[in-house]
Amino acid sequence: MTTAMGYSSSGAPTAASLASAGFTPGQGAGAGEPGTINLPAGPRPVDQLPARAGETTAQNPWPVSVLSQKFYGAVERWPAAWVTGQITQINTRRAGSAYITLRDDFEDIAMEVNGFGRFAAAASQFVQGDRVVIHGKANLWMKRTSLSLRGDTILKVGEGGSLKAMIDELRKRLKGEGLFDADHKLPLPEFPKTIGLVCAPQARAEGDVITNVNLRWPTVSFKVVHVHVQGEQCPAEVVEAIAKLDADPSVDVIIVARGGGSFEDLIGFSDERVVRAAYACSKPLVSAIGHEDDWTLLDLVADLRASTPTDAAKRVVPDVNEQSQLIEGAIDRMRLRVRSRVENEIRLIEGYANRPSLTQPHTMLEPHQRLIDDSLQRLDIGLRRIVDDAQLTIEKAHASLTALSPQSTLNRGYAVVQSADGHVVDSSTQVSPGDDITVTLKRGVITATATSITE
Repeated sequence: MTTAMGYSSSGAPTAASLASAGFTPGQGAGAGEPGTINLPAGPRPVDQLPARAGETTAQNPWPVSVLSQKFYGAVERWPAAWVTGQITQINTRRAGSAYITLRDDFEDIAMEVNGFGRFAAAASQFVQGDRVVIHGKANLWMKRTSLSLRGDTILKVGEGGSLKAMIDELRKRLKGEGLFDADHKLPLPEFPKTIGLVCAPQARAEGDVITNVNLRWPTVSFKVVHVHVQGEQCPAEVVEAIAKLDADPSVDVIIVARGGGSFEDLIGFSDERVVRAAYACSKPLVSAIGHEDDWTLLDLVADLRASTPTDAAKRVVPDVNEQSQLIEGAIDRMRLRVRSRVENEIRLIEGYANRPSLTQPHTMLEPHQRLIDDSLQRLDIGLRRIVDDAQLTIEKAHASLTALSPQSTLNRGYAVVQSADGHVVDSSTQVSPGDDITVTLKRGVITATATSITE
């Protein structure tokens, strides 16, 4: 069935109905080029607009405001309802208002919930990850034609079965296995040459990391592996990316980066497979997931947790300006110490050069000359004493010899009688009459013949 204006009540307008309504396709419209239609420049009176959606045509359409008003009127007739889900985002910072993102407990479906007054006061007691039941009525914000639930009551569901509770249970189990122990964490390299980056393709996090790293340390190169950072594919792809970069010998440190998001958006980085892959990684791994208030289990097992991708870039590489200042400071200290050492040596050499022993070298010999002179004097005195003692000994020996010699006896008037054969005759029985004898006197010798012998 078609309306008077050529629209089919059962589907989209056909080419014939558009033509009959005055729609003129542009040249080549069959190839996908846009067509044109003429409409009044100003707003039409409400009474000239179609009363029902089925009565609208290309020549007489509803303005967006009218359609939004129709939606609003329909939504207002919907009854209030109780709904259950898990809080993935909550904002109660503005007094008297609360804005919540409520996620289905089992499906990847979420909706916006807002409320004021008592609802906002009650909602301020809840945190991300809480499982709740909310009573409210559907509400459409006409300015954006956005649908939400206007809450008036919020109740907490027991912790069993909530996503946050399951992650907390996994955290406790992995902590018990030692995956989060501080002694397993690796220090970051001081001057990395290649950084491995795991992030979403064309993500802002990638640009933040690369830009800030290049500003601080331009010599670094990157090896980027693009993965899904949310959804079912996220954990497996992140595990594969970490293993790939860990096996690359040129990679010094790995950054896993993602921008902010809801609790459910970041859930892939709390997957047990991702946590164990990070724990098994042999290279330092930095977790830069979300913002300061966001958290995942990857943050606990990583060697360093950065609050944002930008913070990761600043903490992984040094600042080239700071390093230049450190080098300049070190050079200045080295120059100061070398200059001080040289000046000390110069003063020491000048002290040696100004010593009298060098300005007047002969003074160095005076002590030795005095020692030699004293030694010579003592030697002369000693030798003289030795000679005098020897001379005295000789004189005493000479006197003793002189006193005991036969000549001394002869000098006293005695004579020595010898037989013809030279033997000294000391008894008359040794000579017979007629024997020749020799008599030695003090002076001279007498040869005589014994004429008689008297005993």
